[in-house]
Amino acid sequence: MAGSRLERFGTVFTRVRDLMRAGVIKPSEKPIWYDVYEAFPPKRDPLYVKPHTRPCTKKQEAVPEIFYREDEVRAKFYVQYGTGPRPLDLSRTKFVSTCQRFVDKYTELRSYNVLEEPALFEETGKALLTEGIVLRRRGPLPVSAGSRDPVLELKLTDMLAEQQSVSADSEETTETSA
Repeated sequence: MAGSRLERFGTVFTRVRDLMRAGVIKPSEKPIWYDVYEAFPPKRDPLYVKPHTRPCTKKQEAVPEIFYREDEVRAKFYVQYGTGPRPLDLSRTKFVSTCQRFVDKYTELRSYNVLEEPALFEETGKALLTEGIVLRRRGPLPVSAGSRDPVLELKLTDMLAEQQSVSADSEETTETSA
C-alpha cells in the first residue's frame, strides 16, 4: 500500500523473518543477505525515527538588498519622466527602453566626471534629445493664473449670499412699484 505505515514499525529483517514464519516466503526464496544479517546482527536495530524539527527555532537569515547605482538613476527617471506614452515591447529581443537608453547615456556622461548629479541628469536629457529621443516631463499641465475662470474660484456661501441679496432687491422693487 502506498500510504502504509508498516515500514515504520520493525526492520526489513523482522518483516522478512515474520513472512518466512507465516509461510509467505519459502526458505528457498529467502534473500541472500538474510543469513549474513542473522549471523551478524547490528548492535542497534535500524529503526525509522522521524526527525524532530521545530519550525520556530530556525533563525531567518537576513538577505542583503541588492541595490545598484543605476537603480537610483532609473528611479529619478521614472519620477521625472514617467513610463512614457507607449508600453514596453518585450516581444522584440533587441528592444531597449527609453529608460535604459537614459541610464546608458547617464553612465557614459558620468564617466567624464565633468558635471555634478543634478546637472548631469539634465544634460543626459539634452543629449538624448540631440539623438532624437524626446522625453516629456511628468506632472500636471502648467496653468497660468490669468487663464483660470473666475467662476471656479467662487465659494458656495458667497454665491448664496449674492443670490439672497438679489432676491431681497427684487422684493423691494416690487413693493415700491405697487
